[in-house]
Amino acid sequence: MPSQVDALSRKLSAFMQLKPEDAAALEKLQGPRTLVSAGKEIVYEGQHRHAAYVLREGWAYSYKRLHDGARQIIDVQIPGDFLGVRSLLLRTSDQSFVALTDIEVSRINTERLWEIFHGTPRLALALLWAASRDGAMVVEHLVSIGRRDALTRTAHFLLELGVRMKLIGRGTADSYSCPLSQSILADALGLTAIHLNRVLRQLREANLLVFREGVVTFLDREALAEITGFDFTYLDQNMPASK
Repeated sequence: MPSQVDALSRKLSAFMQLKPEDAAALEKLQGPRTLVSAGKEIVYEGQHRHAAYVLREGWAYSYKRLHDGARQIIDVQIPGDFLGVRSLLLRTSDQSFVALTDIEVSRINTERLWEIFHGTPRLALALLWAASRDGAMVVEHLVSIGRRDALTRTAHFLLELGVRMKLIGRGTADSYSCPLSQSILADALGLTAIHLNRVLRQLREANLLVFREGVVTFLDREALAEITGFDFTYLDQNMPASK
């Protein structure tokens, strides 16, 4: 895969300016890079001695499987995101992670992680911010599943992805590449693929957004934010006290 700007460093830099020692510690935290093919499971639910990873390139998703075979996608991961960090202290992984595209990951050195929390508190704070931000997104997804209708739920999720992609330099305010199939997106939103197709058509016909050929394009981003009640504060990258 072609080398790109380090997405994790770029994301953490939105919280605080990383010093050279922070960047060096962040690099030591990550093991050798490994390529994983699309469709392959990286961590599976119930796995013992599971590892955590940094997603360097590509897209992945996490999910839980229900007893009837149905699947609920918990979140979608993009470059710079962690895979499995929240489960590190659990005896088994509480969810599965799958490569959505061909991906590149670096396994997290857990001993180095504890060293960072002891010896590089600024970087530890930035990592905690990233984990807190991930948790805030899961809360928003829960609100969407429980209270937002299909149209606002879909638009809110695509707006959120847009903010995340722009932060790591992989998108603009108006568009970003998105490899999600309609079936994956439907499982993330708790919709059927048929219902999602209708919703995307409604958004397109209302001249709000277009999701076509792997690209999401916002035709009227401000109107979308108003309709969905999209509040950027849960994705806030600004924390002046930490600069």
